[in-house]
Amino acid sequence: MKTPSIQKEEILNAFQFRHACKEFDSTKKITDENIKFILETAHLSPSSFGFEPWHFIVVQDKELRELLKPVAWGAPLKLDTASHFVLGLSMKAPLTHHKSDYIKHMLEEVKKMPEDVIEVYSKFYREFQESDFKLDDDKKLFDWASKQTYIALANMMSSAALVGIDSCPIEGFHQEKAEKVLQEKFDVDTTKYGLSFMVAFGYRKEDPIHAKSRRAFDDIITWK
Repeated sequence: MKTPSIQKEEILNAFQFRHACKEFDSTKKITDENIKFILETAHLSPSSFGFEPWHFIVVQDKELRELLKPVAWGAPLKLDTASHFVLGLSMKAPLTHHKSDYIKHMLEEVKKMPEDVIEVYSKFYREFQESDFKLDDDKKLFDWASKQTYIALANMMSSAALVGIDSCPIEGFHQEKAEKVLQEKFDVDTTKYGLSFMVAFGYRKEDPIHAKSRRAFDDIITWK
C-alpha cells in the first residue's frame, strides 16, 4: 500500500479553513465524486473493536429536509442552503450487545475470523462491556456507539476541508421528536438506531467574521 504523501502544512491549513459554516451558497453543489470521497472517509473510519456501529443517511429530498426543520432548531438555514445534508445514526443496544446477531455477523462474515479467534475476541468484548466500561444499560450502550460515530463525523469534516468543502456539525435538535420523524418518514427502525448528529456540507456563502480561536496549545497538552 502506498504511503500517504500529503504535507503537514496542507493538513493544518485545512483545519484552519474548517469552521462551523452557518449558511452555504445554495447555488454551488458538491460533485458526486467529492461527496462519495467524504462518505468513504466515514466508511474507512476506525471504531471500537472494529464493529462500525453506525449508519449515515444523505438527505437530498427537499420534502424530507422540510420535515426535519420543526425538530431541529439548529438546522433550518443549513437544510435550505447545504449541498448535502447527512444524518449520523448510531446503533442501539439490540445490535451492539455482545450476544447480538449483528456482532456475530461482524465477526464471522465481515471480519471472517476463525472460530477459535472469535471465541477469544468475543470474550474480550464481553468483559469490555460488563467490566471495563460497565455498559450495563441501553443508554450507556448507545452513548458508546455514538462516540464511535463521532469519529466518522470528524473524519468527514476534515476530509471535506482538505478539498475545500465546508461543513457544519449539528446537535441542535430534539432527539426524541427527530427520531419519531425518522421512524415515520425515513423508514428508520428506531429500536435499533438512534440519531447522534446531523452534518451539512457545501460551500460557504461568506467567510467567517471571526478568526478561529482556541485555548493556548500548552493549556491543553501535558507531557510526562
